Amino acid sequence: QVRLVESGGGLVQGGGSLRLSCTASERTVIAYATAWFRQAPGKEREFVAAINWSSDMIYYSDLVKGRFTISRDNAKDTVTLQMNSLKPEDTAVYYCADCSSGSKCRKDEGEYAYWGQGTQVTVSS
Repeated sequence: QVRLVESGGGLVQGGGSLRLSCTASERTVIAYATAWFRQAPGKEREFVAAINWSSDMIYYSDLVKGRFTISRDNAKDTVTLQMNSLKPEDTAVYYCADCSSGSKCRKDEGEYAYWGQGTQVTVSS
């Protein structure tokens, strides 16, 4: 088990930046990877970015590549998503999730067993 808590969401103008954090606690399972997903109103949840425990495997959605950066601090058991050049279409609830499935921990949300409650990101035009 693990408890994941997201923070850092809010309202920002288009072109602005936000920094999301996902902090884990009460961990009893190893997280091979941690990812961010997002869900916009009326749309399915979609993959944003993922990073493995050693930070040598990182994946991004094509929609955010070059604008978002995922990183982690294992000492603090925290994963951060730096979001720059935000667009109105980035508006969504952002969720972090942990995967313990080894090499399967990539972009498939079905491999992520542990989820936070989400944080709202709203980008105005």
